[in-house]
Amino acid sequence: MKKQLLSAVVLCTVGLVGCGDDTDPINTTPNLGTQSGILTYLEGKSVVMEGESIPSHPNGINEGTNFGASSQCYQKVTMSVMGGNFKVDSIPGTIEGAPNTGQTGTCNPNLPKNALSFTSNNVLMENIAPEGACFDVVFTYPSFKQVGRGSFSSDRKTLNLELFFENAATGANCEAGPVGSKTVNLVVQGQSVPFTGDAVQKYTLP
Repeated sequence: MKKQLLSAVVLCTVGLVGCGDDTDPINTTPNLGTQSGILTYLEGKSVVMEGESIPSHPNGINEGTNFGASSQCYQKVTMSVMGGNFKVDSIPGTIEGAPNTGQTGTCNPNLPKNALSFTSNNVLMENIAPEGACFDVVFTYPSFKQVGRGSFSSDRKTLNLELFFENAATGANCEAGPVGSKTVNLVVQGQSVPFTGDAVQKYTLP
């Protein structure tokens, strides 16, 4: 009997069998302070932007301005993360009152056009603050790049992305300030012009 008790004590001591309650939880939450942690957290998820979560100036462009294929009027945008890249499915809205390129009218999200889809071939995140409170990001797509800064809400349920087309803006980084801060200048015909709009895209996580 004494030998049996001694054996059990030895086994518990070296951890070969479970003895008593294990109250130490295993932390499986990805670290949002690194690019790999952020991508791990988003992998397999589809995040959605629609309604009031769509800013007035996606990518720094007035949603009501007719820029042809580069217009930024949307009804809904869904980003799906697979293999570390972002597949973007956009449903454009209709710009009313601006029939010619360069004219500004009104974005009507309730009149959807044909959906658009494109997938990044590289994503770079740098200068990442703890818990993803701010990070610089570059999305590279086959024919264009988006450059800016992002952040996660404290409950990890919202991904904020303040993005601009490559070389179209300065000051859209975490060193200049947090997401949405008035630090951005647009580059217009070679001149630097303060950006006064809202370019923060808010995506809801499942």
